[in-house]
Amino acid sequence: MATTPAAVRRFAFADLGPAAGLSLVSVLAGLFMPVSPPYRPADAVGLALGALAPLALLWRRRAPLRVLAVAGAAVPLTAALGYAVTTVQWVAWIALFTCFSHTEDLRRRVLAVTLTGLSVGGFALADGGAVGTLDYFGIAMCFGIATVAGDAARSRRIAAAAERVRVVAAAREQAAAADRVLAQERHRLAGELHDALGHAVNVMVMQAGVGRRVFTDNPEFAAQALVHIETVGRDALGELDRLLRVLHPDRAGEPAAEPALTDLAELAGRVRAAGRELVLNPAPVSLSPSGERALFRIAQEAVTNALRHTAAGRITVDIGQTADTVVLEVVNESPPLPAPTPGRGLVNMRERARLEGGLFEAGPVDGGFRVRAALPVAVRS
Repeated sequence: MATTPAAVRRFAFADLGPAAGLSLVSVLAGLFMPVSPPYRPADAVGLALGALAPLALLWRRRAPLRVLAVAGAAVPLTAALGYAVTTVQWVAWIALFTCFSHTEDLRRRVLAVTLTGLSVGGFALADGGAVGTLDYFGIAMCFGIATVAGDAARSRRIAAAAERVRVVAAAREQAAAADRVLAQERHRLAGELHDALGHAVNVMVMQAGVGRRVFTDNPEFAAQALVHIETVGRDALGELDRLLRVLHPDRAGEPAAEPALTDLAELAGRVRAAGRELVLNPAPVSLSPSGERALFRIAQEAVTNALRHTAAGRITVDIGQTADTVVLEVVNESPPLPAPTPGRGLVNMRERARLEGGLFEAGPVDGGFRVRAALPVAVRS
């Protein structure tokens, strides 16, 4: 990977402290550390070598092999001049560490080991002192620590990068999941608005039409229609308030009750008050609260569709339970209708049944149109 000028400056700045510190330590060691023969005391040349050699570390991340070559050459040069390599050798070991921590290319690592071997060999030939077994043992230890630690540092860096990628991916997936949940909730609330308010508006329109037609001949019935319109409107506002409480749970007040199958009687009364015949045949059933809400909404939407698409004909609502299935049938006994065009109502009913693990079907039958939903009964705990 190419190194940009900004990256080079960043690397140099990051290594400035360690390089300057090592340079200072080398000078102080040359000035105050006692030197035993055959090594010569540090003079200007020796202090300059100790001070300048660590500065090569400023480029160790950009060109680690070149730094290793320079530092490796400085070791036998220092020994050949008669100085001890006490601190100069540290630069070579740090450069070797960098070679193993910044590349996994086998050829580069072999080259780094070769350069280190040449440096050690040159030191052994140039050193005027007696290089004993302990010295070689120390060299071997430094070599092992530099290579193993460098490889471990690279492995940790790769693992940290992989972990960052995993965390970012997990965060993105979590955000996508939250978006999916939000979209599903919006879809659910849209269905609630369509089913609840759509039914109320259709009943109000129907009752208003009936009242308008009989206003002159039967003003008492027209006034009663207005009362029903007011009642249905208030109920619609209640439904709207319940949905707003779902959207804003921090609003004060108790949450409005969820619709249940017992509310079908009130729905039937509204339809009859609008002048349409509705026969309700309920039977005791066992459903979960969500299943009961879904079945009520399906029945409500089916009745709303009957009112919207036909002006006459009896509407029959049957609810029963057979074994582990609760069945709802809504039949509109009007003249035969053409095949319905898929719309929001049928889509909502089908989706409600599916979410409860049930089945839904709708279509023309002899003498009318039928909606049928079958939901599983509530599981006893």
